[in-house]
Amino acid sequence: MKWMPLVVVPVALAACSDPREGVLSGYAEGEYVRVASPVAGALDKLAVERGYRVAANQPLFVLEQVAERAARDQAAAQLATTQAALENLKKGRRPEEIAAIRAQHAQAVANLAVSSANLERQQQLVAQRFVSPTVLDEAGGAERRDRARVAELAAQLQVAKLAARVDEITAAEQSVAAAKEALAQAQWKLDQKSQAAPAAGLVQDTFYRPGEWIPAGAPVVSLLPPENLKLRFFVPQPQLGALAVGSRIAARCDGCGDPIPATVSYIAPEAEYTPPVIYSRESRAKLVFLVEARPAAADATRLHPGQPVDVTLGGVGR
Repeated sequence: MKWMPLVVVPVALAACSDPREGVLSGYAEGEYVRVASPVAGALDKLAVERGYRVAANQPLFVLEQVAERAARDQAAAQLATTQAALENLKKGRRPEEIAAIRAQHAQAVANLAVSSANLERQQQLVAQRFVSPTVLDEAGGAERRDRARVAELAAQLQVAKLAARVDEITAAEQSVAAAKEALAQAQWKLDQKSQAAPAAGLVQDTFYRPGEWIPAGAPVVSLLPPENLKLRFFVPQPQLGALAVGSRIAARCDGCGDPIPATVSYIAPEAEYTPPVIYSRESRAKLVFLVEARPAAADATRLHPGQPVDVTLGGVGR
């Protein structure tokens, strides 16, 4: 149970002593949405003014974006570089390099054909004793050399058509993933420099003017969506048992026209104001409890924060 200063007790008791039976006093209150950017910067453009009504996702303000835009462009270029490197590793050598190896291989095959023919001729001459066996050895060595060269270039041609090693490709893929995350972070920071209305509502206030420096997280615009308006009133203890969350009430205010229906959304668990007396049966009627109710968004547009209202329990049109 909370004890409040005596100076406020008459206000609460007045809520219970309205000359019109069953009418309770209260007021409208707004829960404001303060829109801010998580990134600091100078205010470049303020798209709304106090008193404007805005739609959901309507632009509210823009902070200067030079550094964030440059960082985004740099991250995008880095991503393009890493992606190109990955694609290059997945390919073999360039077509021109493969063509050069093919030409060398063809030349080696031709040399092998010459040395093979020379070896066969020298074998015949040695068999007929026209040349020394030493000449045959030289011809055989040349043929083996050319055959090895053909095998070497064939292997080079095969390797040139292959991609890079698996571990190199894996490392390149990780670099691409890191570059994508860096780009996403840079883009997010750039996007945060422009803020739009999270919901339709009334611009209650603006706190900065273009050219001023805005610290990170500092609200620039305060919005009041209709659904964030609520009624606060005080119910005497004897009437509290007739209320529950979800109960219907009706509110009237000066110049509001027809009664405004609302639904009880909160009932204080403790007395809002308590006179410093013992809880006898006679003093029990002086206890009041804070109750909050929310009207429909369409009806809330008829209310203004701080506006006094008269509340009737039970609602309208039941």
